[in-house]
Amino acid sequence: MKSHPKYERTLVIIKPDGVQRTLIGEIIQRYERCGLKLVGIKMTVPTKDMIDQHYTLDPEWMKKTGEKNIQAYKDKGLIPPFTDPIEHSKVILEKLKRYMVSGPVIALVWEGAHAVAVVRKLTGSTEPLLSAPGTIRGDFVLDSYKISDDDNRAVRNLVHSSGSVKEAQDEISHWFKDNELFDYKLVSERMLYDINLDGIFE
Repeated sequence: MKSHPKYERTLVIIKPDGVQRTLIGEIIQRYERCGLKLVGIKMTVPTKDMIDQHYTLDPEWMKKTGEKNIQAYKDKGLIPPFTDPIEHSKVILEKLKRYMVSGPVIALVWEGAHAVAVVRKLTGSTEPLLSAPGTIRGDFVLDSYKISDDDNRAVRNLVHSSGSVKEAQDEISHWFKDNELFDYKLVSERMLYDINLDGIFE
């Protein structure tokens, strides 16, 4: 197992709205420009079972997601539709399944130093309304939890990104076989990771 931070990997899924809005290249460019390396990519139409398994790989997902969404409502002075985090998340999961199987998605695996945290920073907040300008969601999405709940659908936020290193490992294994991931070198890695920058004139 390679232990240097430059080998950290994370999963990104460009969701059906990202594909339909022809933002694939723009989204990939955002991650590439900061120095991350693409080591796996595929287009697929997931099944509802695959999406259900994806979101419940972490047994705490239901509780954490429900709590986060309920708090987001309270922070904006709104009344959440549910007070029980688990009940809230069950509804969210059903909406996510409808959303994620509605068309093709692009699954990507990115590698690089602090890949999980860097991708989360570039992606922006789960709720696009709260995403900062300069992030993918902040620049390209108008949606909010309130609108999506009023319309009885999942929030359309273009991409999924893993929330932790452990989550990334589990999600990558869920979406990719070992032989679909590639180890290779990029010339730009010398500028990012070469300790002495002594390879410039070689």
